[in-house]
Amino acid sequence: MAHQRLEFPMPASEAIVFDAFHHHQWRMRWDSLVSATHVLGGAPCPFVGAITENAGAGALRGLSMRTQFVSYEPPRVAAATMLGRSFPFIRWAASMRHRSTAPNQSLLIYTYSFEVGPTALRWVLEPIVKQIFDWQTRRRFARLRDFLTSHADDVALWQRTGASNAAEQAS
Repeated sequence: MAHQRLEFPMPASEAIVFDAFHHHQWRMRWDSLVSATHVLGGAPCPFVGAITENAGAGALRGLSMRTQFVSYEPPRVAAATMLGRSFPFIRWAASMRHRSTAPNQSLLIYTYSFEVGPTALRWVLEPIVKQIFDWQTRRRFARLRDFLTSHADDVALWQRTGASNAAEQAS
């Protein structure tokens, strides 16, 4: 089983980083791994028990994954696990923790684990998939960091005007 914990300093508060990742209207502006993502039932962001569908982007366009959120505690933690299978993954789970480090600065801690298949080829496939997954994850969160460098104030304004509260109540 592949398992990794990665840390990413972010140029915004934990609440802004959390919303920029989990509210799909923001996520689609920066996320390099998905071409489409939505919560079944139409909510603007996940919640405990929510099922999301995520279609891959770019070279990963053929990869789609259905996940279910097992934890969702804004602005500090969210965790999801894959439902069913999505080649090459036979199991996948991840969590994101957010911690303030200074005013307008935070740390995003991303932890994942997965197994790939077919089982007979796991010993050769898993290290390759892990290397690609780690590279894509670093790239993805660098894009989030870059987005927040330019747009954290936009997310903060959206939060202050009550848009995020209305979205939470809709879910």
